[in-house]
Amino acid sequence: MTELTTMNAIAQLVPEGARVLDLGCGDGALLEHLVRERGCTGYGVELDDSNVLACTRRGVNVLQLNLEDGLAIFGDNSFDVVLQIDTLQHLRNAEVMLQETARIGKQGVVAFPNFAHWQNRFSVLRGRMPVTRRLPYQWYDTPNIRVGTYKDFEVLATKNRLRIRDSFGLQNGQVVRSLPNLLATTAVFHFEHA
Repeated sequence: MTELTTMNAIAQLVPEGARVLDLGCGDGALLEHLVRERGCTGYGVELDDSNVLACTRRGVNVLQLNLEDGLAIFGDNSFDVVLQIDTLQHLRNAEVMLQETARIGKQGVVAFPNFAHWQNRFSVLRGRMPVTRRLPYQWYDTPNIRVGTYKDFEVLATKNRLRIRDSFGLQNGQVVRSLPNLLATTAVFHFEHA
């Protein structure tokens, strides 16, 4: 998810000058954007060797860690904002990682593929798992170990006593506020401790 319009939509949720931790930062494009455009500082966390190298080449501070091992190295409220952009659906311990995001960050931003988008629903009605631009893998080779919906995250946030500050969908980089569970391929949530 590195389109400029998508990065800008997410960047607007991050206060200028914030100290940011980007979990599963990929090639570091979003964190580089936040440093350049919003005056932020911080770190990315990434496991993949080639992505760690890409971050380094961009000048992004990156720690090579496996998120499945937890975030005990970070103290409570260590960061102004913790990002999980296209990370949650890859984790076995998604709820624990959400709790850790809330613990180490004063605010959190999560974005993930919204499985309830109308095209996905239509594929399932036809008896097939969806393969789309946002979910480009077949069911048997996907790196996503779970699927979730916009509405599912609202329930999970409530269960974990997180207050949603803002939420919307993204469709082709454009913000969707009307019926995002149906009309957006990506769900985005900005939250804090309740």
